[in-house]
Amino acid sequence: MKSSRTPSFPEQAQPAFSGRTNMVGASSETWRPQLFAATTTPLSLFLARVRRFFDIQAGSAWRDLSAVLPSLQGTVLDVGCGAQPFRSMVSPQATYSGIDTDAAKAHFGYEMPNTTYFSGDVWPVADASVNVVLCTETLEHVLETRRFLAEAARSLAPGGTLLLTVPFAARWHFIPYDYWRFTPSSLNHLLTTSGFHEVRVYSRGNALTVACYKVMTLILLLLMPQNMSKVSGLLLQLAGTLFLPLFVSVAIVANLSLLGPGGDDCLGYTVFAVRAVQPVDANESMLSEPGQRSMERTGHDSKHDSCT
Repeated sequence: MKSSRTPSFPEQAQPAFSGRTNMVGASSETWRPQLFAATTTPLSLFLARVRRFFDIQAGSAWRDLSAVLPSLQGTVLDVGCGAQPFRSMVSPQATYSGIDTDAAKAHFGYEMPNTTYFSGDVWPVADASVNVVLCTETLEHVLETRRFLAEAARSLAPGGTLLLTVPFAARWHFIPYDYWRFTPSSLNHLLTTSGFHEVRVYSRGNALTVACYKVMTLILLLLMPQNMSKVSGLLLQLAGTLFLPLFVSVAIVANLSLLGPGGDDCLGYTVFAVRAVQPVDANESMLSEPGQRSMERTGHDSKHDSCT
């Protein structure tokens, strides 16, 4: 007797997908930018500045945060701190503290001194004990975003500030630990239902920035080949050198475009929110979301590698 059950993947559709991989099974990236390093010497500071000029994702986040972090006071908690690239921005009058998941080294390649590593959903932070929660390029790596944001609300003193950056036009990175891309609508919804108000979401860049970013990424694949033989890699690098003038020119245009208004099509978002007097209980605010752990990652695509 023939089964009447409809096949989950019709045979007649298979030719349309031939040559393409079912991405659900992906466990690593085909290409990954170099991880960020701690900036503790004049040379490392110079190299970091050069990188931010060409790494538009990281540079745009740095640009926004450099306008805010130096003026913040009290205790600044950097959640998913990675290589702690923004620590130098924090005022000497403020107290900086960095925490990260204990999976940071295994999943993202980071292990830093002066970082408190933890496991599970609950941050190793007392209630209402910090004035600022800094979370850069981290939320997209968190499966249970509401629980994560509830921890931010719990840790902040009433009236404290949550400062987020998230990518939008970014490749799938740190595979498979990259789960979400957020819009201003979703960010506002998540934050206002997790104990925050006065939400502000600002675009980083516009359609021109994104176009430049994609062109630069294609050239980087030539200049920095990975996962191939030495001969093939050398040939690609030689080809890539022909595009170096274009690479530098596009980087200049991309950086200039950041001076203009943000757009709907952008690199990512910088987000501000204020902790309400009575934060929402995590169990009450959570809807059915996938995942079992609040925090799967440590910080930066601006903190780890870029999202290039």
